[in-house]
Amino acid sequence: MKTETQTNFNLTQRLATVIGIVALILLIPLVAMQFTKEVNWDLADFIIMGILLLVTGMSIEVVSRKIRSTKLKLALTLIILFVLFLVWAELAVGIFGSPFAGN
Repeated sequence: MKTETQTNFNLTQRLATVIGIVALILLIPLVAMQFTKEVNWDLADFIIMGILLLVTGMSIEVVSRKIRSTKLKLALTLIILFVLFLVWAELAVGIFGSPFAGN
């Protein structure tokens, strides 16, 4: 049986893992900006993408902890990733033409 301290450590460790992965992903455009003019992000771009990735990572984390069925976990994870890519594409180039579109 898990104690409350073990559970808190486990949650803290999982949160740190998600934050670390988000930071590593955000390093990609940061490094690319040093070598090319094609990548031109400002602070708002990093903040928005950081929030988007953090929400996605935490959503997948909750699904992996709370859902027991492997098929349902996979389906929900794929749906979460699909929503991430749709929002990302809309913010980048405006595939739906919303007011938040990148164009």
